[in-house]
Amino acid sequence: MPPCSQAPYIVDAPAAQALFARLGTAPVEIAAFAYLARDGRLLGMRHLQVGQVDAVDVPVRRVVADALAFDAAAVLMAHNHPSGDPRPSAADRETTRRLLRALEPVDVRLLDHLVLARGETASFRALGWL
Repeated sequence: MPPCSQAPYIVDAPAAQALFARLGTAPVEIAAFAYLARDGRLLGMRHLQVGQVDAVDVPVRRVVADALAFDAAAVLMAHNHPSGDPRPSAADRETTRRLLRALEPVDVRLLDHLVLARGETASFRALGWL
């Protein structure tokens, strides 16, 4: 699919949070991935919903395959916590480490992992975990 000429640019934390803001009110956990060009232009997105209230299984291979298919230079990950608590869990941290390790050999940068919950956002980058 060719890139859209009107694609937004995600160049800072507020733009990333705005891109994923609607996840914060979802009743089940949803993971979303934004694939970006080197200049921050949005190339594509994927949302994964598994229907569970408190967990989402991130298919790391699929994320890497999507990044390569979009010829992305970077990936932004976000997911919600329906509980209302945006603090990342141990499972969130492990998933992020797995994704980071998988993207590194194909020269794709994981820019951030955002956890959204009822208007609040936790950023792995801001927490110093990326």
